[in-house]
Amino acid sequence: MCSSTQNMCSNTYCFVKISTVLYICENEKKYTIKDIAALAGVSKGTVDRVLHKRGKVSEEALAKVNRILEDIDYKPNVIARNLKNNKDYHIGVLLPNPDIDNYWKRCKEGILSASQVFMPFNVNVTIVTYDPRSTVSFKKKHQVLLKQNPDAVLLAPLFYKEAKKAISDYKKLNIPVLTFNNQVSPEIADGFVGQDLIQSGRVAAKLLHSMIKTGDITIIHINEDITNALHMQQKEKGFTTYFKELNTSLFKITTLQIEAKKLQTALPEYLNSHPNTKGLFITTSKSYLVAQTLETANFSDISLIGYDLLDLNIDYLKSEIITFLINQNPKQQTYLGITKLAEHLIYQNEIKKKTLLPIDIINSENFSLYIQ
Repeated sequence: MCSSTQNMCSNTYCFVKISTVLYICENEKKYTIKDIAALAGVSKGTVDRVLHKRGKVSEEALAKVNRILEDIDYKPNVIARNLKNNKDYHIGVLLPNPDIDNYWKRCKEGILSASQVFMPFNVNVTIVTYDPRSTVSFKKKHQVLLKQNPDAVLLAPLFYKEAKKAISDYKKLNIPVLTFNNQVSPEIADGFVGQDLIQSGRVAAKLLHSMIKTGDITIIHINEDITNALHMQQKEKGFTTYFKELNTSLFKITTLQIEAKKLQTALPEYLNSHPNTKGLFITTSKSYLVAQTLETANFSDISLIGYDLLDLNIDYLKSEIITFLINQNPKQQTYLGITKLAEHLIYQNEIKKKTLLPIDIINSENFSLYIQ
């Protein structure tokens, strides 16, 4: 049925002209370039140039072709086109090892999910993992991926200096690079998928401010060399800037850097020497380690905000030892990253410089909606 006229179409497709608009009803009609050219009243060559965005086309012809494409909801058979061209694409991923840090498990899931979507388009995705605790491991695995000469790279740049060097190596070979989770520099990488980390820190500050009217607040970095971890610096910057803008002496903000293995002794010592501590902001996914320490050492009435929906984090969120979690949606980050690189290779789509994900605030009441 033609929805615009409510008339039945007995043929495979029908044409109904109302005023100057052409409506086309179709029943799985396969439109060729020849069909489109006939409908638009132009040559096949003109249609080909419009579809493939090459060569010169007059504005009048372009408008005619685009109108027909819109009317018939034309979708090119890209799969067939790629198979015909026998073109293979290789996307390489440099990923922190999920067996060492569970946060990256969801990132791997996103990569694998997207790779399945683009497999029919002859897009092959390989994952090279590195130790997230070791710059030496990062540099070594970067060289492994570089020797594979991929068509594009998705990169988690945990180590700022080493990541800049790696991206420079890829760019010398004209290999596009998209980073996720942390942004190195818009001028270096071709694009970034993730959250605005400065804004993320501000959101955490606002949450604590809504719960604490006065007192000491501590930013805790776990297992991070803060001088080489730009993502931690950005979160801290957003957090501290928020409180500076309050222009009040009601809050004292302190930064604490602790190794995970020393947390159970170092954190209680710190809190005993800072009895006015009312809030903690954990800048990594390891909030559960802090929550576990607070529970074991019987510290109560301390608001705790951290990141990511790890199983242990959720357990402490349900027991309300963790007050809020900020969900960075790692699976969606990598899914979008692979998608954007694949679409760049297949369709020659421009890689967007920055794709920002929402900053999801999770508490004990809504976490179930995010883990289904």
